Amino acid sequence: MWIANFFISGSLTMVQPFLSLYIATLGNYSDNQVQTWSGLIFSITFVAAFIFSPIWGKIGDRFGRKAILVAFAFGLGISLFLMGFVTSVIQLFLLRMFMGIFTGFVSMSHALIATQTSKRVAGQVLGTLQTGSITGTLMGPLVGGFLADLFGYSATFKWLAIVLFITSFLVLFGIKEFQIREEQSPIKYTSRQVLLHILRHPMLLIIMLMSMIVQIANFSIQPILSLFVGEIHGPNHIAFFSGLAFSVTGLGNLLTARKWGRIGDQKGYIKILTILLFATAIIYFPGGFVTELWQLIILRFCLGLAFGGIIPLRIAYIRQEAPLSMQGEVLGYNTSLQFLGNMIGPILGGVISANFGYSAVFISTSLLLLLSGVLMVTAKSRYPKLVPNRH
Repeated sequence: MWIANFFISGSLTMVQPFLSLYIATLGNYSDNQVQTWSGLIFSITFVAAFIFSPIWGKIGDRFGRKAILVAFAFGLGISLFLMGFVTSVIQLFLLRMFMGIFTGFVSMSHALIATQTSKRVAGQVLGTLQTGSITGTLMGPLVGGFLADLFGYSATFKWLAIVLFITSFLVLFGIKEFQIREEQSPIKYTSRQVLLHILRHPMLLIIMLMSMIVQIANFSIQPILSLFVGEIHGPNHIAFFSGLAFSVTGLGNLLTARKWGRIGDQKGYIKILTILLFATAIIYFPGGFVTELWQLIILRFCLGLAFGGIIPLRIAYIRQEAPLSMQGEVLGYNTSLQFLGNMIGPILGGVISANFGYSAVFISTSLLLLLSGVLMVTAKSRYPKLVPNRH
């Protein structure tokens, strides 16, 4: 699963540095139009993902997750392959929407591993698994920018599709899934029972809402990052340097994800998650005032160091608070909220940058993360009995 996540994340993030640039080649658009289309095309993928994630999670709880992972990889491959042939921005928009149906590979892999991992080490194990997707995310933008400069945008989409087809066969023949049931756990939960369980556990609900808020913050900058790099660095090798700006965040993630997971297992998921939210708020703010590319790269690296623990800590907490037989669907709702954040973030970033400039995106994102940290502190003080002593 580590290798599969590496291939999936690497292939998907390879297109990030040049997707906005690709849009500009599909018509005679102004800078504001490119920014707006970038936000819409980034976001539409997550509209479909938002709808389908709980459905996939429920199917996974009942029938297993391996077959779903195979379908995800193959569906993503078809989507990217066809993107290499588009001739209009509308076609690209529709393909990104179709791609959203199959976008939950990494989240589903977390559900697969989480349900077969002891609660005592869930943070560390999930942190280790996350390093697979982080490593792919780290290398993807750099390789994608290089390939785009070397072969062009269309050919790069087609090469990435081949990698995804290979990944589907890797999962099909390389993964064995064990169906595990906890004692006194019903074989099936209805969707109503799952939703009631979430609503009766306010801290669990807040952690799931935090998935949305963090993704809004994380994705608000993505549609305009390559354009921002072009503004402060110039047009020379812009795809490569945009890839570098994307990738250094992944490097920071890679260095700390497993460590944050282990610290969360020992000190408490809620406590460490709250600290990381405040840290990301502080790091994001000066990004709006950089004047050189190296300054942006340093900040993006530091951001990655803090962001590295947020995903495994959230999922480890859900692993702890949700019965095993409903975890797939609970994680499906969590993923759905995450994709909702992925959907809102690029639109918000695109609109803010088009009306107030790039700096305003960094500042507003910092404020959002700061409010998230305050929400976590408030929730922990209001529901102390729902936060176990260690977690």
